[in-house]
Amino acid sequence: MRHRPAPLLLTVVLTALLAATGTAAFASGPRVTPDGLADLPALPPVMTCADVTGLDLGGVTDAPVTLKTATVVTTGAAPYCEVRGTIAPANTIVVRLPIDGWTQRYVQAGCGGLCGMANLNYPQASTCPVIADGTVAGATTDMGHQGQNDGSWAAGNPQAQIDFAYRGVHVTSQVAKAIITKFYGRQPVYSYFDGCSDGGREALMEAQRYPHDFDGIAAGAPASNMALQNTFHHAWNVYANLDADGKYILLSNKLPLIHAAVLAACDTIDGLRDGLVDDPRLCHFNPASIVCTTGQDSATCLTSAEATVVRKLHDGATDEHGNRLEPAIAHEWSSELDWTLFIPAAQGQTVGSEMFALSYLRYLAQPNNPNPDYKLSDLKFTVASFWKTMLPSTTYMAAIDPDLSAFQRAGGKLLLWHGWNDQHISPQGTMDYYDTMRTTMGAATVDRFAKLYLFPGVAHCGGGEGPNTFDILTPVMAWTESGRKPTRIVASNIAGGAVTRTRPVFPYPAVARYDGTGSIDDAANFVAYTPENPVRNDYRWVGQALYSHGYQTWPKAVDGKLVIQPFTTRH
Repeated sequence: MRHRPAPLLLTVVLTALLAATGTAAFASGPRVTPDGLADLPALPPVMTCADVTGLDLGGVTDAPVTLKTATVVTTGAAPYCEVRGTIAPANTIVVRLPIDGWTQRYVQAGCGGLCGMANLNYPQASTCPVIADGTVAGATTDMGHQGQNDGSWAAGNPQAQIDFAYRGVHVTSQVAKAIITKFYGRQPVYSYFDGCSDGGREALMEAQRYPHDFDGIAAGAPASNMALQNTFHHAWNVYANLDADGKYILLSNKLPLIHAAVLAACDTIDGLRDGLVDDPRLCHFNPASIVCTTGQDSATCLTSAEATVVRKLHDGATDEHGNRLEPAIAHEWSSELDWTLFIPAAQGQTVGSEMFALSYLRYLAQPNNPNPDYKLSDLKFTVASFWKTMLPSTTYMAAIDPDLSAFQRAGGKLLLWHGWNDQHISPQGTMDYYDTMRTTMGAATVDRFAKLYLFPGVAHCGGGEGPNTFDILTPVMAWTESGRKPTRIVASNIAGGAVTRTRPVFPYPAVARYDGTGSIDDAANFVAYTPENPVRNDYRWVGQALYSHGYQTWPKAVDGKLVIQPFTTRH
């Protein structure tokens, strides 16, 4: 992170001044592309791909490194050397090294779910020019275990738990950058991390625990509070929809009906009827408004019990006294079409949320006491149960420390983003984290290094009805390399290979507003608008104290057990 050229913004300004006076442009110092990226010369390798497996990487990180294969791959935008290896004890890594020319950048990709697979891709950065043309070096890791995304890998394997929590990503960055340096004879000028879902958690963990690993970070839909996400949040998705006999109350055939009712009530809040709710917090839909009346066809309405389920799913987990066990609003209005994650099509089906919750509750919630027989009904929605379930793993698994002073002082740039219609992870948690950062560090300080983007109609890490194709990485790079602050990000709907709609998304709390001229499907016809009275999020919930500095611990694997330093919090 420390090997940067002279400040590019100053170079650009001086170059412009010299040009204006008829003086030749700077012969030294990097130029800037129209995208705001440093125009860095492409470098060839100084060794062959086949020789990479013979590199001596002793001392690069805290454990031995074994490079198993190095293969030239010619498919894709440009040929590259694909290196596969292991960082002890079991972190599989994949590194890609451009052969025809490397533009001196390193981009590490995050991993989703509970990981277990090392697949290198950049889902929300594929249109980033240096990703698309194959000129960046990249890497990823399976985070210390292979296969079995059900959490069983964690049983009796404390080091795998540590590697999944935070170590795997860090040591991968160390090893990948060492390989890059030897392969090209030069260290990366800029290093970036791009991840979504658990990859977003990994991104924030890097900024919090290892602030010098990356110059710029893109963190999408972060599962930052994983201990909450994969316990009470997903368990509530199931629990709220069961009757006294354990049968589902609401089935997925009613979701289009609910969604249509939400749009009828809230689509035009932003002044347009376009099938999108640009800020669902302004939508005050009441599910009781579509409860069946006498004689009404049941296919066109909800029963009272179904309406109650819809309300519970929107509001989120509580105990019997109304104490919130997660931030308010677990699923935003207008996200209903994607609730198939936890609303089944028929009785007897096992929904995704149940599998997510049981994977964590059985093997990760109590790190030294796995319980493969744990049932979802064993989880009690009480305040006492909340702390008993959360604390054992939160201190090393969660990435919710709002003090990023070390990352900010190192010159790091952070771009957070979330889809408003995320069916897995509520955007409320990301807003909670961002707003707590601003409270902790000061709004002016945070504005200098971090931005948050909320994408209307976009589901978890992409998809959804809203414009869901966008480049999230170029703005981070431009901010890092030339000081160009992120402004609007243009998102597109693409159908049959053709763009059908584009919309700008502006840094939170600004939203896009139609300027009154031209097509509403053209981003050029929208401007930024910051409400005079922005919506104030309600962050009153049982675990709010967890968003604090100093809660993170550094556990050790000792004799098959995870040894965690004691931690207490106010509750």
